[in-house]
Amino acid sequence: MRYFPIFLDLHGRKALVVGGGDIASRKARSLREAGAGVHVVCPELSGEMRAMVEAGEVTHEARRFAPEDVEAGYALIIAATDRQDINREVSELANARGIPVNVVDQPELCSFIVPSVVNRDPVQVAISTGGASPVLARLLKAQLEAFIPAAYGRLASLVERFRDAVKARFPTVRERRLFWERILDGQVAQLLFAGRERAAEEALEHALEEETAPAHHGEVYLVGAGPGDPDLLTFKALRLMQQCDVVVYDRLVSPPILDMVRKDAERIYVGKARANHAMQQENINQLLVRLAKEGKRVLRLKGGDPFIFGRGGEEIDTLAAEGVLFQVVPGITAASGCSSYAGIPLTHRDHAQACVLVTGHLKDGTVDLNWDMLAHPHQTVVFYMGLHGAEVLSREMIAHGRAPDTPVALVQQGTTPHQRVWRATLETLPQVVAENDIKPPTLIIVGEVVGLQDKLQWFEPLIDADTPTSSFTGSRETI
Repeated sequence: MRYFPIFLDLHGRKALVVGGGDIASRKARSLREAGAGVHVVCPELSGEMRAMVEAGEVTHEARRFAPEDVEAGYALIIAATDRQDINREVSELANARGIPVNVVDQPELCSFIVPSVVNRDPVQVAISTGGASPVLARLLKAQLEAFIPAAYGRLASLVERFRDAVKARFPTVRERRLFWERILDGQVAQLLFAGRERAAEEALEHALEEETAPAHHGEVYLVGAGPGDPDLLTFKALRLMQQCDVVVYDRLVSPPILDMVRKDAERIYVGKARANHAMQQENINQLLVRLAKEGKRVLRLKGGDPFIFGRGGEEIDTLAAEGVLFQVVPGITAASGCSSYAGIPLTHRDHAQACVLVTGHLKDGTVDLNWDMLAHPHQTVVFYMGLHGAEVLSREMIAHGRAPDTPVALVQQGTTPHQRVWRATLETLPQVVAENDIKPPTLIIVGEVVGLQDKLQWFEPLIDADTPTSSFTGSRETI
C-alpha cells in the first residue's frame, strides 16, 4: 500500500491552514474538532471561515503566504488556495522541514492525505482511495454511515469506563478478549443501541460480578418497512434486519426489502389479505412471545409504519405483558410515501391546511366512520384499505357536504416500480374502481391537492406492457 494509515493526536498542537475559501474552512473546522489550534493565513476569508475567526475558534493573518510562515512549531500544514504556485511552495517548504503537508486535490504535492471519516466519537472509520478518487471515498462513507449506528460511540465510551475493571477481573489477554467479544455482540450492546444506556451499564456490571458475559436474551424488533421502495428504509431498520435470527413478515413487505434481511434468518409469513389471514393476529402476538423466549432475535417486519394501522400497538402490548424485550423502529407510512411518489402534497397553503389518515376497513368489516369530520373542506383525507368500500366512501363524503367534484387519486403499489395512479372525483370514484382492475395495496387520497399532480408528478415507474391503459369520463390514469 502506498500510504500508511495513522490517527494523529493534535490536542494542544498547532496547525497552519493556507487559504480562506470554503474548502479551507472545512479543513480548519475538522482540525479544530480534533483539538488543534488553527492559524489561518489568507488575504480574504469566506463566510464560514470569517465566522470561525470572529468566534475565536481560529486565528487569522490577513496577508499573503510568506516562506517564514512554515516554522517547526506546526504539527501539520494544509494548503488550500486557488494559486498553484503558492500551493507548490507551501509543499516544498513543509517537506524540507519535515512537517506533514496536505495540498487539497493535488496528491503529488502531499506527504499525507485526508481520508473520508465516519465519525462515531470516539470510534472513527477512515476511508481512503490513496488520492485516486475522493468521490469514491465519499460514496463508500455514505454506505458505511448506514450500517454503523451513532450508538457505537456511546458503546466505545462505556467500554472505556470499564477497561481497568475488566483488566483487574481477567488476568490474561485471552480471557479479556473473550469477555469483550461476548459483551460487544450480546445484550449489553443491544440495550445500548435501543437507547437503554443505564440498563446496559447495569448488565455490564453484573457480567463483571459473575465473571462472564450475560447470556443473550431474546428480543423483538418491531420495524416499519415503509411503503415498498427499499431506499426508504431507515439506517436502524437495515441494521436490525441484518442481525435478526428470524423474521416474521406481512404481505405488504415488498420482495426487494425482504431480500435485505440476513440471508440465514428463518422466515415466517403471517400476511393478512381481505378474508384470507395466514395467521390470526392473536396467534401472531403469541408467536412473537414464543420466539423471543426461545432466545431469538425476532424481526417483526411490517409494511409502512407499525403504529399507523399496522396493529403494532397490539403486538407490543402482548410483549410487555409477557416481559419480552422489544424496540420499535418507525417507517415511512403509506400516506407519506405514496403521495410523494405520486406527486401529490398532502398539505398546501392554498388547498389543504390539515391531513387526516383513516382506515377504510374497521375491525367489524364495516365502513362506519365519522363522516361529518371527514367531509370538512380544506383538508386532505387519506384512506388506507378503502378500495372495497369506495362506493360507501363516495356516497357518504358527498352526503355529508364534500363537493362531488372533489379530486380523488388511487395509488396502487406506491413507491415501487409497478406504481399506478388513477384520477377521479368523489362522484366518479365508484365508476373508476368498477371499470379498472385496481388491486390492493391501493391508497385513496381525497382533496384539492390531488389536482396538483399534473405539474408535480416526478416518479417514472416501469410500464407493464401487458396491462392496458384506459380512459373514462371524469378521470385520468397515469402509469
